[in-house]
Amino acid sequence: MKTAIVILNYNGKHFLEKFLDSVVRYSTLPDVAIYVADNASTDDSVAYLQQNYPDIHLILLAQNFGFAEGYNQALKQIDAEYYVLLNSDVEVSQRWIEPVISYMDAHPQVAACQPKIKAFHNKDRFEHAGAAGGFIDKYGFPFCRGRLMGTTEIDNGQYDTITEVFWATGACLFVRSKDYWSVGGLDGDFFAHMEEIDLCWRLKSQGKQIFCIPQSTIYHVGGGTLKVESPQKTYLNFRNNLLMLYKNLSDSEVNKIIFTRMVIDFTAVVKFLFFGKIANVRSVWNAHQDFKKMKPAFLSKRKENLAKQTNNELTGKLDKSILFLFYAKRNKRYSDIHWK
Repeated sequence: MKTAIVILNYNGKHFLEKFLDSVVRYSTLPDVAIYVADNASTDDSVAYLQQNYPDIHLILLAQNFGFAEGYNQALKQIDAEYYVLLNSDVEVSQRWIEPVISYMDAHPQVAACQPKIKAFHNKDRFEHAGAAGGFIDKYGFPFCRGRLMGTTEIDNGQYDTITEVFWATGACLFVRSKDYWSVGGLDGDFFAHMEEIDLCWRLKSQGKQIFCIPQSTIYHVGGGTLKVESPQKTYLNFRNNLLMLYKNLSDSEVNKIIFTRMVIDFTAVVKFLFFGKIANVRSVWNAHQDFKKMKPAFLSKRKENLAKQTNNELTGKLDKSILFLFYAKRNKRYSDIHWK
C-alpha cells in the first residue's frame, strides 16, 4: 500500500459522525486506505464504525496510550510507504492528498509535510495548530505562518508558497514510514502535545526536510480533546516543551536555554494568577517538577539524539524570542518577522 490515512480515536464518536464522511468521500484514490485506531474508547465509537463504515480498517488498542504512543502502536500494524496522521476533528477537502504525496514523491529528502490548516468554525482564517507551517524560536516556543501566539490571520493567499518549515502539525501529518521509524516514531512518554515538533526536530537534525504544501487544505476544529485553557493541556504543553528542549538542544545551549525558560515560565504563572486561574498555576508548577523527575530517564534519549545528529543548521528555527517580537515589537503577523 502507498498511503495509509490513520485517525486515532478516543471517545470521539461525535467527531466521527461529523467528519469521517469527508475523509471517505475525498480519499477514493488507488492504493489509499483509511484506518481508525481506537484508543480503548468507552463510548460507542467502535460500534458506530462497525455499523456505518464496515470497509474502514479498524485497529483496536488494548488501552488509552495517548496520542503519541497510540499512533506508534497503531502504525506498527500498518504496512504503507506514507502515513497520514489525521485528527478526528478534521474536515478534508477535494484533492487534499495528491499535492502532498506528489511533492514527497519528487523530493526524497522530504520526510514529512502538512497541508494548509484552516479553522473549521471560521473557514477564512488559519487554525492555531499548524496554520501554514510551523516554526520554533530559540527558547522552544512554536509559531506558524498565519499564527503568532494566540493570534491567527485571515487567509488571503499570502502563504500559498510551498515552504520548508521546522515542524508539521500532528493534526494532519504526512510522513514517510521509513523516516518515521528511523528516528523511533513519536515519543510515547509525551502522551500528547509537542510530540510532533519533537519528531520533526529529530528528523531535521538527521538531515531530513519538512515542508508545508498549501495547495492542499483541511479544516480543523482544534481543542477536540483538551480545550485551550484546560489545566491538563497547560501541564502537558509546559512539561513536554521542556522535555523536547532537553532531548534536542546541544550541550552548549541546553542549560542556559532551559534556565531562561524557567524565568519565562514564571511570568506565565504571574499571568495565570492575575486572571485567577489557580489550576493552571498548579499545572505549570507540576510541569516543572515532573520535568526534573523525568530528566534522568530522558538522558539516554538525549545522548542518542545528539549522537545521530548530522545537521546543525536547522531551517525554521528562529534565533530570537517570539515573545519579545510579539509583545514588545508588536509583530502580530508572521510576515512582520525579520529573520536576520
